[in-house]
Amino acid sequence: MQLVVGRIGRAHGIRGDVSVEVRTDEPELRLGPGAVLLTDPASAGPLTVESGRVHSGRLLLRFAGVKDRNGAEALRGTMLIAEVDPEETPEDPDEYYDHQLIGLDVVLLDGTLVGELTELVHLPYQDLLTVTRPDGTEVLVPFVEQIVPTIDLENQRAVITPPPGLIEPLESESDTAEGGETGTTGDAADGGAADAAGRDAGAGEDSSGGARA
Repeated sequence: MQLVVGRIGRAHGIRGDVSVEVRTDEPELRLGPGAVLLTDPASAGPLTVESGRVHSGRLLLRFAGVKDRNGAEALRGTMLIAEVDPEETPEDPDEYYDHQLIGLDVVLLDGTLVGELTELVHLPYQDLLTVTRPDGTEVLVPFVEQIVPTIDLENQRAVITPPPGLIEPLESESDTAEGGETGTTGDAADGGAADAAGRDAGAGEDSSGGARA
């Protein structure tokens, strides 16, 4: 299985170093010295990590054969892809690979369906779950333990406890039919505002609950 683990940014200095936007919870493993990475576009790779360091909060990598700034700049925008055994799991039981989470049902504590987990967004300060709701809208959920207390792979669901008001309520089909159309007063409006709670896009298991892998 192939997983995107990073994206090459600007060249740094004159010796071939590049900044990398990390898209994995295990950069030491996936982007460490000696790692061989496929690329998108494929013509840019494969690339072998020669060395790495953190500078001003950014990961800088140097690849074998890339010796100057021109060579580094030519790689800008290249996606870095690791080959991962689909049966492999992180050592930490509270961490997960993206492919383990994509497709999970996202539900509230009472079992109310919020939507489907369709993407993991890896940011420098936290990870976010992209949840696609039945009406096609998307909600970003910080992947932290306080908000995502349970990942149940056996039953293919993620349980969330979002802060109030951040997940807009959806009217059920029966409520809509009863009220005539979305937005009418009466039972439909009451039903539409029922059991939904919200989620703040400001909190994050890569770590404690964000992209846990």
